[in-house]
Amino acid sequence: MIQPQTLLNVADNSGARKLMCIRVIGAAGNQRYAHIGDVIAAVIKDAVPQMPLERSEVI
Repeated sequence: MIQPQTLLNVADNSGARKLMCIRVIGAAGNQRYAHIGDVIAAVIKDAVPQMPLERSEVI
């Protein structure tokens, strides 16, 4: 389960290394936790140097 303030490791080539969940968007109803397939809003906490994404950018 993913809830706000959860730190996540990123497993793609976007340039972000760590994200922090700030809001659960795509959960059914008014749920506080996200599961597989739900959409969240997150902020980048750590990024790879020389990539277009920067720290503190909301995605």
